[in-house]
Amino acid sequence: MAIHGLFAQVRAVLFDLDGTLIDSAPDLGAAVDKMRLDRGLPSLPSERYRSVAGAGARGLLGVAFGMTPDHSQYDAMREEFCVNYERCMTQNTFAFAGVPELIADLLALDLTWGVVTNKASRFADPLTRAMPLFASARTVISGDSTPYSKPHPEPLLEAARRIGIEPAHCLYVGDDERDIVAGLAAGMGTVVATYGYLGLEADPTRWGAHAAIKSPGALLQLLVRA
Repeated sequence: MAIHGLFAQVRAVLFDLDGTLIDSAPDLGAAVDKMRLDRGLPSLPSERYRSVAGAGARGLLGVAFGMTPDHSQYDAMREEFCVNYERCMTQNTFAFAGVPELIADLLALDLTWGVVTNKASRFADPLTRAMPLFASARTVISGDSTPYSKPHPEPLLEAARRIGIEPAHCLYVGDDERDIVAGLAAGMGTVVATYGYLGLEADPTRWGAHAAIKSPGALLQLLVRA
């Protein structure tokens, strides 16, 4: 197999984490739903949380309590959510079907890969250490690894520096508009993972990505030919 087509110059593939490589929605939802149960409120269906899982505490607290970041109790509630999540974040979080095979194929093509996520290192570091999938990742850039988070391009540029590959030779894959904005601003190729946590209002056709995939394995089809 050989790299070809639109992404013929790609030497590294960088990925968003939640909603792109791993399905963490069950544990994220459980962490915030516990807060409802602890307050005597009924549990909400997991699908209510799934569509906002990519927005983190802001989205999840919004669904669970109708709370926005300007609420006087938001910071305290956010920290309670974070503590809950730390305790359960590896219980029901798994790589999406096809991701382990995709990573193996990228390595077979001698492509470097890594992660650039807005998830704080408080969570991203122990989570990726706990999952064998990430043993071959060359870098994991968290939301607090640089002074900025996506959609700013700096986290992606920092990843490129750490792996020693120019941004123009990197491809970034993510399931949120901020991923594509960041990737384009960094001068990277961009791919939307439409199987991720797009949310109800998302229209990825308007984000300006170079391509879109409906499954992890479809990325390989964009990159290679026999």
